[in-house]
Amino acid sequence: DVLIIGGGINGVATFRDLALQGVDVALVERSDFLSGASAASSHMIHGGIRYLENGELRLVHEAVTERNDLLTTAAHYVRPLRTTVPIFSTFSGLLSAPLRMVLHRKTASTERGALLIKVGLIIYDSFSRGGGRVPRHTFRGRRRSLRELPDLNADVKYTATYWDASLREPERLGLDLVRDGVALGGSRARAANYTSAVGVNGGKVVLRDEVTGEEFPFAASVVLNAAGPWTDLANEALGDATRYMGGTKGSHIVLDHPELMQATGGREIFFEHSDGRIVLIYPLNGRVLVGTTDLEHDMSEPAVCTEEEVDYFLDLIGHVFPSIPVDRSQIVFRYSGVRPLPGHGDMAAGFVSRDYRIEEATLPGSDGVPVLSLVGGKWTTFRAVAARLADELMSRIGRTRVRSTKGLPIGGAVGFPRTDAERDAWVHHHLSDFGAERGTRLLHRYGTHALAVAASLRQDAQDAPLSSLPRFSSGEFRHIARTESIVHLEDVLLRRTNIAFRGEATPEVVEEVADAVADVMGWDAATRRTEIDRALAAVHAADPVAV
Repeated sequence: DVLIIGGGINGVATFRDLALQGVDVALVERSDFLSGASAASSHMIHGGIRYLENGELRLVHEAVTERNDLLTTAAHYVRPLRTTVPIFSTFSGLLSAPLRMVLHRKTASTERGALLIKVGLIIYDSFSRGGGRVPRHTFRGRRRSLRELPDLNADVKYTATYWDASLREPERLGLDLVRDGVALGGSRARAANYTSAVGVNGGKVVLRDEVTGEEFPFAASVVLNAAGPWTDLANEALGDATRYMGGTKGSHIVLDHPELMQATGGREIFFEHSDGRIVLIYPLNGRVLVGTTDLEHDMSEPAVCTEEEVDYFLDLIGHVFPSIPVDRSQIVFRYSGVRPLPGHGDMAAGFVSRDYRIEEATLPGSDGVPVLSLVGGKWTTFRAVAARLADELMSRIGRTRVRSTKGLPIGGAVGFPRTDAERDAWVHHHLSDFGAERGTRLLHRYGTHALAVAASLRQDAQDAPLSSLPRFSSGEFRHIARTESIVHLEDVLLRRTNIAFRGEATPEVVEEVADAVADVMGWDAATRRTEIDRALAAVHAADPVAV
């Protein structure tokens, strides 16, 4: 019934939703699931407080509602995140902010003062009423702010603290959506990574297996183009030249910096840099994430984090924590992606709408097969976007919704214990043979899917901690290779685990992971070597020193 092109967060969420409705659905992704724009996020589930300034009240309200829902439905990976905004003025921005909202361009004064931020937070909090799952915002004066965060820039006048949510393992959450769809839909729901849409023949979409090169026609009653920033390129491959997209590049760096980690006080520091760009410093997975830029980008070129962007990040850290030295030697990972934003002409990148719309065309050479293209969308609203897309798609094939996805737990969130005490009890009850420390790690990584992982490990006589990275065991990687649709070694390092993110993908670790999965994947010695070299190149693609 439906072919989905694009295995990013919106594509896989729509796949799951349609499978839940009993629709015959297939999804293809030209690379690995969640490997494009969805892998380059700031690892946050947030309402987007700064979009209030763009006048996008509907989007912010929807995003806050979805954030609150995900704190329950994806509790294994989504947790409340305390966020603090350092403020250096009181009244700045009161006149320029309304002009920015109307004109959608930077004005002479870009700094947001305390009063403007206070108004925004009152509106933001109001969207959580009647079901909010996070505390209300608070304001602190200079003295108390510096007492709570003593390494802050001493020029700070106030801090505002509010709550959003962190997304610890975005790629694994996306994988859970894929696996849910396959489980819910059975033989009527199929998803294939490393499979691309390359053309049209006789009213059918031509798909290519990117591993073997085989091409074959695929018929569907309706096609969804959910290729994100590549939407126009996917439409071009289908014979329809569109100009919907105008994505902007966002880069991040990850630091191994205990002093900076301590300075954050365990919270995200979210603030306005000197150029008016809203940026963040964020403790995550034992590291500090710093981002992000918002630059125009040509989709014919790869998105990489440049040295100029690194300079920008080091400068913004110095603006907030001037007494803490930070340099390039502490960067363990860097990444960059392109936001799937609509074309926006000469509008300033920061004011481009993060909302979404659906464009419709007809598959060339077909008997009226509709092609729906998703333009826009953001991580936080993936469930709502998918629900709208699923309804639109089903209307084309005469189907109606039989079940809502709202409130429906995702993957390893089913039965996930919510408090520390409940998690300890769960581990003791289900994983006591692994010991408290390892059992807790398994629950942390996989949610309640840890039960299946543990069952696999109990049957693996060769399971043992990696000598180069003992927090993982060889049996875990064999389980991943058997059950999680990996094709290349880089899929494990970059997306099935946080090994690359934490800067732990050393040659020794990569060799051991390759050894663990080689037999399961059927790799001979030459293929194993090729996969190791490919994985190291992928992990360090944006790191000129490592390369």
